[in-house]
Amino acid sequence: MTSVTATLLRRQLRVRYPAGRGRVVLRTELDWDRDLEPIRVSDDGETSTFALAARKPFLYFKPCLRTPDGEVRWSVGPDMLMLMTTRGTRDVFPYFEGSAAGSFSEVLELDSTILGRKHRLRVYLPPGYRENTLRRHPVLYMQDGKNLFFPEEAFGGREWQVDETLHLLDGMNAVDRVIVVGIYSGDRMGEYTKPGYEAYARSVVEELKPEVEGRFRVFGSPRETGVIGSSLGGVVSFYMAWEHPQAFGFAACMSSPFSHRDDLIDRVLSEPKHTSEFYLDSGWPGDNYEVTLAMAMALSQSGYRLPEDFLHLVFPLEEHDERAWGRRLHVPVELGLSPVAAAKRGRFI
Repeated sequence: MTSVTATLLRRQLRVRYPAGRGRVVLRTELDWDRDLEPIRVSDDGETSTFALAARKPFLYFKPCLRTPDGEVRWSVGPDMLMLMTTRGTRDVFPYFEGSAAGSFSEVLELDSTILGRKHRLRVYLPPGYRENTLRRHPVLYMQDGKNLFFPEEAFGGREWQVDETLHLLDGMNAVDRVIVVGIYSGDRMGEYTKPGYEAYARSVVEELKPEVEGRFRVFGSPRETGVIGSSLGGVVSFYMAWEHPQAFGFAACMSSPFSHRDDLIDRVLSEPKHTSEFYLDSGWPGDNYEVTLAMAMALSQSGYRLPEDFLHLVFPLEEHDERAWGRRLHVPVELGLSPVAAAKRGRFI
């Protein structure tokens, strides 16, 4: 079925790509064989602005690079989706070499004076990161980093498949491309619960986060920075966003045993409303269903609005394990990084 609007919809698109490698043009589904030329190119040659018009609520397109020898090189990855139903100008950052999949850093070790040990972490880098150096990315800090990417590292051989989920969402044009920092746990029981999570959170905010922002092209604002965890990892993630809203604007807490060894429900009921947003979920039966629901009700009682400030979901018959959390990871990622969420932050994807 063809989607058609009665009016001609117009929107501008900025293609950002390092200068000196060719001339950027655009191809669209209106005519995949015809170059659409920019209406404006910045003085440094790194930004080409295009004017799009269509009687359609959306338009698929591809940035292309015309090389000095006349070759047309199509950008790597899926066709990009332009939503014509908003007025904001969109920036895209194509790349023309390499894989459509993301990549990983080696395991990094960073000294923590606060914890008296080393942090170990692995960083997922989205596709095109190394080629298009003009782009910065939102960042997600995820607990239990050894369980996120590789079965040979994960508990019981069950990984979350974070990179596969992000690759699928990217192919759908469903989310902004994100950097993921997988933080390996140390003393998990001690550092993911009270009072140990106080020092752990300080270490992430004061020691680890500045290192990540110095080494990788991430946005540093809380609106572009989230934290995600499951089970006790969800508890410490909630604490981090609650205690440090200047660092984390969003926390996703999956199957979290609130009030087991923390006072977070008491704090939600007694303290003023915070600026961070929260995603809570669990499986059922078991899987900390009741206490997660209790936390959701505490947030509602304390003035948090559903769905503007928090969201609570239950997944019937889901288990308390890495595969279950990986299967539903797309939900909080979409909530934080979808085109609608990006527009709420003042950016358009």
